[in-house]
Amino acid sequence: MKGNKMSDVFKTSLPLREKSDPDPAISAPLTQAEAKTGMLPNMYRAMVNLPALLDSYNHSYALFRSESGFTPIEQEVVLLAISRFNGCHYCVAAHSFVADKMSKVPTDVTDAIRDGHPINDPKLEALRKFAHVMTGSRGNPSPQQAKDFLDAGYSEKQILGIILAISAKVISNYSNHIFHTELDPAFAAREWTPKV
Repeated sequence: MKGNKMSDVFKTSLPLREKSDPDPAISAPLTQAEAKTGMLPNMYRAMVNLPALLDSYNHSYALFRSESGFTPIEQEVVLLAISRFNGCHYCVAAHSFVADKMSKVPTDVTDAIRDGHPINDPKLEALRKFAHVMTGSRGNPSPQQAKDFLDAGYSEKQILGIILAISAKVISNYSNHIFHTELDPAFAAREWTPKV
């Protein structure tokens, strides 16, 4: 957590749920998640304690992927920048994995975000920086910060795309904080620890 040790953060007593749960509001989305991803992420097993939370996350995440106007590489830059800012060990590792294996983000780009360093590509760096600004300012960028983003070749509509990404990441990052969600083995090679 940003500025906190895990031991300083509340940990919920709610369990990680199973796809064998007798409640279809729990078992159905977990079964769907496993069918779609080939695994049952611990994050989903946590969030489904309130099925509406998992549903809201899935909906906003899917719409960010399909409607934000960002390329797959740019999407990972946004999601990683937000998750890193929020200090989410789980999402930084998971998005690093997705960046490496699915979105084909150059490793130096992913590692720069993870390490808190500027990205060498100026356009991607402008995107990383603005996602960070939007998250840190709670959606209150200065006119100059917005101008820098727009001057890099992005649009005002894409600012809304970043807001959509932040909404999805608030759900997942904050859920992972209170669950202290254990990293799935698939993401272990990209484990990340927030700097305190």
